[in-house]
Amino acid sequence: MSLKILVLAAGKGTRMRSHHPKVLQPLAQKPLLAHVVETAENLTDQAIITIVGHGAEQVKSVMGSEGLIYIEQEEQLGTGHAVQVAESHFDDNDTVLILYGDVPLTRKSTLENLISKVDEQHPLALLTIELADSSGYGRIVRNAAGAVTSIVEQKDASEAQKQIKEINTGMLAAKGGSLRQWLSQLSNDNAQGEYYLTDIVSLCVDSGCQVATSQPDSEIEVLGVNDKRQLQGLERDYQALLADDLMSKGVTLVDSSRLDIRGHVDVGMDVSIDVNVIFEGKVSLGDNVTIGANCVIRNAHIAANTVIHPFSHIDGAQLDESCDIGPYARLRPGTTLAQSVKIGNFVETKNAQIATGSKVNHLSYIGDTKMGSNVNIGAGTITCNYDGTNKHQTLIGDDVFVGSDTQLVAPVTIEKGATIGAGSTITKTAPANTLTLSRSKQLSIATWQRPQKK
Repeated sequence: MSLKILVLAAGKGTRMRSHHPKVLQPLAQKPLLAHVVETAENLTDQAIITIVGHGAEQVKSVMGSEGLIYIEQEEQLGTGHAVQVAESHFDDNDTVLILYGDVPLTRKSTLENLISKVDEQHPLALLTIELADSSGYGRIVRNAAGAVTSIVEQKDASEAQKQIKEINTGMLAAKGGSLRQWLSQLSNDNAQGEYYLTDIVSLCVDSGCQVATSQPDSEIEVLGVNDKRQLQGLERDYQALLADDLMSKGVTLVDSSRLDIRGHVDVGMDVSIDVNVIFEGKVSLGDNVTIGANCVIRNAHIAANTVIHPFSHIDGAQLDESCDIGPYARLRPGTTLAQSVKIGNFVETKNAQIATGSKVNHLSYIGDTKMGSNVNIGAGTITCNYDGTNKHQTLIGDDVFVGSDTQLVAPVTIEKGATIGAGSTITKTAPANTLTLSRSKQLSIATWQRPQKK
C-alpha cells in the first residue's frame, strides 16, 4: 500500500480575469499550485498526480515535470470526472488523497491526520471545518448518532440544514478500491450535467461503511481563491502567519502588517526588522542583525551584528559579521563581504570579494573585483570591468587607498599599499606603496568668454 496524491488543477478561474490559469496565480510570489505540490511532496515519495485542463501547457511550463505526473481533463465535467480520468494511476490497495490546486495553505500535519482516519471501517475521510458563516458551502449532514450521512449543497439545503456550521472543504482521503467503485456509480443527472465528487459520501454510507472526518487548526488552511480580492486577502492572511512565526522566534517587527516574505527566512536572536521589508528566496539573518525600512533581501546570508540601512537591495550576497550597508546600497549576486566591511550610500557591487575592514562609502561601482583588507575606495570610483564583449577582473591589494572619481580599467592590479590620486584613470598595474595618478594638465584661459543666450 502507498499514498497517491491527486491535485485537481484543471479550472479556468474566470473571475480572476487573467490570461493565466487560476492555479498559477501568485501567493507570496509562488503559484498557488506550487504551494500545494510542495506540501504534497512532503507527504510521499511518489510522483504527484496533477489533473490539468484549462491552460494545461502553461501549467506544465511553469511547474516543470520533476516529481509530477500530468493528466489532462480535456472536458471539465466536474470534480468527480477529474478523479475518474486519473483512475489508472492508483491501485485498490492505495490510499488516495485528493487536494485542490487553488487551496494552497493546508498544513502537512493536517493532511497526515486526515490520512490516518482511513481504515477498513472508514474507507472515506473528509476534511471539514466549522464556520461562523457557512453560506455558500456544502453542509456536512450527520444523523442522531453523529455519523456523516451526506453532503448537501447550499442550493439544495433545507432551512434547518442551512443552519449547519460544519462544511465540506473538498479535500478527502479514501481507499483506492472503494474510491474506484464509487466513481463508477457517479451520475451527471443534475442541472449542470457534471459528475460531483461529493456524491461519493452517500455512496459510501449506502454501502454500509462509515465516513470519518478531521478538522484543520485554522480556517486559513482550507481557504481557496476565486478572484483577485480573495487572492489579496489570502496573501495578507498568509503574511500575518509568517510574521507571527518570526515574532515567536524573537524577531522584533516594527509593524508586522508591513512585511512580506516570499520564500524562507532563518533568524538568530535579537533580529530587528523595520517596515516595508521584502524577503525573497532563501535568507538567513544572524544574531543582532538590523534591517532598515524599505529593504529588499533576496537569497542572502547576513551574519551577526550587521546593519542594513534603509532602501538597500541585497541579492545573492554573503555578508560576514558586523558589516554596515547603505542606505541605498545594492549588493548583486556574487558579492561576498568579510567582517566589518562598509558599503555606503549609492554603492553597487557585483561579483566582488571584499576582505575585512574595507570601505566603499559613496557613489561607486565595484564589479568583478577581488579586494583586500583595510582598503578605502573614494567617492565616485568605478571598476570598468566590461569591454563590450567580455568581463575582466580588478585586483586590489591590502591597505590600498583609491582617491575619488577614479576609473580602474580592468584587467588591472592595484598592489598592496598603493595610493591612487583622485580623478585618475588607471589602466596598468599600480605598484605597491606608491602614489599613482593620471591627470591632464590644468589650464586657465583668461581671454575665454562664456557664451551669451541669443
